[in-house]
Amino acid sequence: MDHCSSDARKPLLRLVLLTAIAFFIQGYHPYAEDAEIYLPGVEKILHPELFQVGREFFAAHASMTLFPNLIAFSIRATHLPMEVGLFLWQVLGIFLLLLACWELASLFFPSPRARWGAVCMVGALLTLPVAGTALYIMDQYLNPRNLAAFAGVFMLVRTLEKKYLRALFWLAFAVCMHPLMWVFPFSFCILFLVMEKWRILSEGAEALSAAASALMWMGIAFAPNATSAYHEAAKRHAFHYIQKWAWYELVGAVAPLVLFWWFARIARGREWRAAERVSRAFVLYGLIYLLGALVVDLPARLEAFARIQPMRSLHSLYIVMFVMIGGLLGEYVLRAHLWRWLVLFVSLGAGMFLAQRSLFAASAHVEWPGAAARNPWAQGFAWIRDNTPVDAVFAIDPYYMDIAGEDEVGFRCLAERSRLADGVKDNGVVSMFPPLAEDWWEQVQDQSPWKSFGLRDFSRLKEKYGVNWIVVQQGQGGALDCAYQNAAVRVCRLP
Repeated sequence: MDHCSSDARKPLLRLVLLTAIAFFIQGYHPYAEDAEIYLPGVEKILHPELFQVGREFFAAHASMTLFPNLIAFSIRATHLPMEVGLFLWQVLGIFLLLLACWELASLFFPSPRARWGAVCMVGALLTLPVAGTALYIMDQYLNPRNLAAFAGVFMLVRTLEKKYLRALFWLAFAVCMHPLMWVFPFSFCILFLVMEKWRILSEGAEALSAAASALMWMGIAFAPNATSAYHEAAKRHAFHYIQKWAWYELVGAVAPLVLFWWFARIARGREWRAAERVSRAFVLYGLIYLLGALVVDLPARLEAFARIQPMRSLHSLYIVMFVMIGGLLGEYVLRAHLWRWLVLFVSLGAGMFLAQRSLFAASAHVEWPGAAARNPWAQGFAWIRDNTPVDAVFAIDPYYMDIAGEDEVGFRCLAERSRLADGVKDNGVVSMFPPLAEDWWEQVQDQSPWKSFGLRDFSRLKEKYGVNWIVVQQGQGGALDCAYQNAAVRVCRLP
């Protein structure tokens, strides 16, 4: 019994170690990028007095997921500081994704070296871009996609094991976390089961139709939208439209289908039945979604359906593809030669690490809970959180996230204060929820051109929107009463 227990713990202990390594390769930036959309929902639950202005730009997403409720509940239940809670959830998400990939690889490959090759490959490439979808395999900050990612892999594993009730549990979890990302692993599982029964065309189409219907039921509107305000938002989201992808992004969408065809041939020769069947199913899965992307993208009258983002199907496909690649490398190339493992994965890890340092050059690679921010913009936002009234309303350059050195640090989620709409993240919300487009575009226009604003312009924002604080770059703001400033920003109260 003790020997069996020790054997069972070995993979878990190694996965914990691999989680730590993957975390340090990936880095951690809790308030970056789409955290600006998702974290304010958590903060609003924990502190209802926050965000009396502009909450519609994050409440639209928050109303379609239980992610903010889950995170807020866990923080309240454990009495942990929010930064610590977010950090632990991020680490747990990485561990569960690697555990799910280990279980999937165990169904594909009989040898331990192939299984570890698969898991190491995924762990090294967490921040690899997924073709032209604007997604990573896993983001460097906590968000619903990270939780839906491991749930989708577990769903596939349980489907392959024919443990359908457990698969439904993971489906339910993924649905509660993200209103869209569950559709892709679920549709693959349905397609896989249909192919097992040789009823591909009729039932496969029915399953994908049901998934799209579920999305509409959950509240994403698909009525045609041709307003100029909506198109201004859509212009920054070219990744919704496959015809606007660069050639190398198109290669990233098509090449995996060839690889899966090749994987199926190898697996058939080795009698790896699960790997063969899954590979064949992914070829068809990829073709179906590629065709779907062309159908909703090319005719203008179907433009609204592009918000389904069918090419996000590549996210699940990429995870399984790298499980396959890593497994085959472990089996046929790396084998029992330690130096080969080190050369491959140290090189991959170093490359991914350097890419992340380039992407977040002004920030610490790992932003530890409670540690002082290195980024001057983040320093300014943290000062605002600690030193301004909770009902303060801010205006800031609507394209502040595009400024060099800002590192896409979110104002709302870090400063925990209301601000007028921005042109970077709020337009992502508008692209999914067109009824917000007119208000969004009016606020962005009223803050443009920000760099030439003077006291009269700021006073106009105060009169129209109740703005009483502003954040400007050094050299802007003139003789305003600036309560805080550093090398990059000034935080000023309007008279």
